[in-house]
Amino acid sequence: MSVLDQIRADTVAAMKAGDRQRAGALRLISSELQKAAKEPPDGGLDETTVLRRERKRRTEAATAYRDAGRADLAAGEEAEAEILAGYLPAELSDEELAALVGDAVAESGATSVREMGKVMPLAMARVQGRADGRRVSAVVRERLGA
Repeated sequence: MSVLDQIRADTVAAMKAGDRQRAGALRLISSELQKAAKEPPDGGLDETTVLRRERKRRTEAATAYRDAGRADLAAGEEAEAEILAGYLPAELSDEELAALVGDAVAESGATSVREMGKVMPLAMARVQGRADGRRVSAVVRERLGA
């Protein structure tokens, strides 16, 4: 069963249970996945990429709402981000991420922060979307001694 099929089934279950917020969030996610599926195969995004992008949008919106003093709207965005997180593969632990970054640093031969541009593409390819780019960047900086 694809992620989209699972989300559709969960939308029906949420509607039957009367959970309007969850059903609305799942409908939005379903819509984004359907839009991505209609894009050309060579330029289209996979389901995990779309889910990560949408989760990132929700967390950024929640931060913006909190900064603006709108805790009620921020809570709604955070709830949607949590729903999205349930459909994503598990994030890498700090130890796993450090090991992958260590391999990428060794492969690239980088020794200073100035060579971070060589390491990041290798590290991101190894991470395969299982960790946020900011988190990977921080570990690479730490590893290169910044």
